Amino acid sequence: MTPALPGGEPLTALIDFGAGPAPMRLAFGRARTTLVASTLEEVVPLLDAVHRHAMQGRWCVGYVRYEAAPAFDPAMAVHPGQGPLAWFSVHDEAHPWPDMADSDADGAREPLEWHSRLDRPQFDRAISRIHDAIERGDVYQVNFTASIRAQRQASDAGVQRQESLRLFAALCRAQPRAYAAWIDTGAQQVASVSPELFFHWQDGHILTRPMKGTAARGATPAADAAAAEALRSSVKERAENVMIVDLLRNDLSRISQPFSVRVERLFDVAAWPTVWQMTSDVQARTRSGTTLAEVFGALFPCGSVTGAPKLSAMRMIRALEPEARGVYCGAVGIVRPGGAATFNVPIRTVTVGSEGLACGIGSGVTIDAHAQGEWAEWRNKRAFLMRASAPFQILETLRLQDGTFHNLALHLQRMADAAAHFGYRLDLEEGERSLQRIAHANARGAWRVRLLLHATGRFEAQAFALPASPARVTLQLARRPIEEADSEFVRFKTTRRGHYEAFAPADPEVFDTLLWNERGEITECTRGNVALLIDGRWVTPSGSSGLLPGIERGRLLQDGKLAEAVIRREDLGRASAVAFINSLRGWIDAAVIDAPAAGDEA
Repeated sequence: MTPALPGGEPLTALIDFGAGPAPMRLAFGRARTTLVASTLEEVVPLLDAVHRHAMQGRWCVGYVRYEAAPAFDPAMAVHPGQGPLAWFSVHDEAHPWPDMADSDADGAREPLEWHSRLDRPQFDRAISRIHDAIERGDVYQVNFTASIRAQRQASDAGVQRQESLRLFAALCRAQPRAYAAWIDTGAQQVASVSPELFFHWQDGHILTRPMKGTAARGATPAADAAAAEALRSSVKERAENVMIVDLLRNDLSRISQPFSVRVERLFDVAAWPTVWQMTSDVQARTRSGTTLAEVFGALFPCGSVTGAPKLSAMRMIRALEPEARGVYCGAVGIVRPGGAATFNVPIRTVTVGSEGLACGIGSGVTIDAHAQGEWAEWRNKRAFLMRASAPFQILETLRLQDGTFHNLALHLQRMADAAAHFGYRLDLEEGERSLQRIAHANARGAWRVRLLLHATGRFEAQAFALPASPARVTLQLARRPIEEADSEFVRFKTTRRGHYEAFAPADPEVFDTLLWNERGEITECTRGNVALLIDGRWVTPSGSSGLLPGIERGRLLQDGKLAEAVIRREDLGRASAVAFINSLRGWIDAAVIDAPAAGDEA
């Protein structure tokens, strides 16, 4: 059900810029009028009309597509695109944020499967072409992007709106504290959870906050802090950031009072759920009489999504990228009564239309960039989308023995940590009550209990009879690395387990698969952790290798019965004993064999 505004007025736009310099969380209903620019010649007059409406006390919400750039400078090279180049709805009033409970229901969405037309060889060739251009002196940096797409099941326009709102709610959980906007144009919905401020302009003061520099979040607190510091001190990332800062300083000077352009903050590193990002603040005082169209004319598109020099970078973008970017890399925002304007740079943005869903991913490429590193950065940036693209629950699996839960407090703490990470509502007392009901109904014997936490805060508990554990099990060593070893869906336990299920043993005599990462380091099994007796001491793989920190593993580490170590595949031959461990079954002696090759009989 689509949220409705007071009086049953239909919802047409949501703006949640709570993290910005002018915090606001607003909803908009039926528009007084809609402004649409379908040609380049109509873009500047549209922005002038937006400015007039705002000065007359109205609210204007909308977007400018990346392909509108030649309206401000014909030398800017873009692909021809489909759909309006700019679109704004005009409203007489703003409403409080509506109840999004129905839209927030995590079980109401079909999983989305995203596909890219860009494969790794094509990506490597593009990086090589950019390096060649940099070496020739054509550019210093190019922001290279690609679109990933997903199909949608419904064809009804009303259902499409509901689906896009549910996706927007999930995206906001996946990327909290963003410059978030949901805009319904009728034919298309825009769901943007961009972390990047394009500009905030109010009372003659303008602030831009370009975002350049990215690092993946660490698997442990120590690794996470090290990742932030590495980003902060990286020569490559700082050079990338300062190039765009210089570009923005130059752009701002075109509309600013003399000597008013200042860099107030440089190389600030901020934590987002899946990545660290580096931003800088560039501010100025605009000249008297400056219009919204002139601000766009000076700044659009934002230099962080083009590269430098801007015109040369945009020519290369058109040569490298096979299709229009659309709303992605344009601008999405709001102009308030009186003319104050706040726009994001619509990265982390999904458009939903009759032909499906699209989302752009990209990065700034400099001479110091390596294809492998940029490819990994793209994967890290996609993590927000993967989190939001299919409903999942936070999961704990507990052992219930004769009415008593094993390690209950530790399991609930781990669930609380996951809920905080994913932004799920949590009432631990309600969770404990769910478990008490299960314990009361299954007061004798051994039980495997699954406790599920939904995004809305609802708990679900299930009990299954637990057979006795074998005295010894066989583990097979995976034949290929697990590519998601650095994923949040490894570090936190959820129902999204496709990356584990792909390694499930086909042989019923094999208990589980022993995994290793792309660096050749042993990580864990698909259903528990592993311990190895090497050189006379029991060790377990380091959290930095990418694994779920199991409850039993943590208890054994705390008791001094295990020590963490980076364990490589070749170290398996040095192990005089192996054990499978988890909180459900405890410690089980194990032997490791090589997994059968594809096509071998299990």
